[in-house]
Amino acid sequence: MDKSLDFKPRQIVSLGYEETRLYAEVIQIVVPRQLCWARPLFLVTLTTEPQLVTDLRGAADLVWPIHLFQLALDTEVIPHFSFLASEPPPDLNPTTQQQLSQFVNLFWQVDKTQL
Repeated sequence: MDKSLDFKPRQIVSLGYEETRLYAEVIQIVVPRQLCWARPLFLVTLTTEPQLVTDLRGAADLVWPIHLFQLALDTEVIPHFSFLASEPPPDLNPTTQQQLSQFVNLFWQVDKTQL
């Protein structure tokens, strides 16, 4: 059985491309269509030290194939939640929107056989 079908609302999931991870909150699982409706929380760039965290609260939701998502580990997200908790949700500026759009475009350009 596909473990991703066991995702529950409010769980944190991730999508990864190279050294970038998008973390999102599960809103709903659409089992008949095998889709996950997820709300972006933050984008983490792992190649910088300290890691670059882009707050995406307020960005458009994603409805993507469920098998692309992975359940995020607590140890991955807890350090970043302290950052989110200390800041009010931002107004999404064009630069932030562009970062999310770039990630989405790069993610979908990957050879689909690897997904």
